Amino acid sequence: MTGQGPGGRFVVPTKRGRFVVYGLVGWCAEVLFTGAHDFFRYRDPRLPSRSSVWMFPVYGLCAPLYEPLHDAVRDLPLLVRALAYGLGFLGVEYASGTLLRAALGRAPWDYSFAKRHVHGLIRPDYFPIWAAAGIALERVHDALAGRGQDLFASPASERG
Repeated sequence: MTGQGPGGRFVVPTKRGRFVVYGLVGWCAEVLFTGAHDFFRYRDPRLPSRSSVWMFPVYGLCAPLYEPLHDAVRDLPLLVRALAYGLGFLGVEYASGTLLRAALGRAPWDYSFAKRHVHGLIRPDYFPIWAAAGIALERVHDALAGRGQDLFASPASERG
């Protein structure tokens, strides 16, 4: 599932392997986000966090969905890429929430409490967060695929 790329870098050469990595990265990011959200919103120092096992495959979809998008837009300006990623993530969130709601009777998340939401499945005000996540994942994708910089190296050390 993993191997060494150029310079002994950690790479995950298969889509299946990257599906697992994206699933785990997404889960961790969600736990950190919900913990930080509750701290700042409710001042809860316990940093309670939430996620669902169903989110693992949803985040894993970055391998077959995000990677081709990133490859298609990688040479476009930053704002265009951010727009594509933000819309893409909102679309996947809406579609996966709709499918999970149909299969389970409800989605693992419910945004119906928010001032702005679409069917309780997406929040347009989260667009900037999703856009930033897409930009951040560019480096992750390139590193996992064995292209570009090492994910764990600082930008200064990569210049030599």
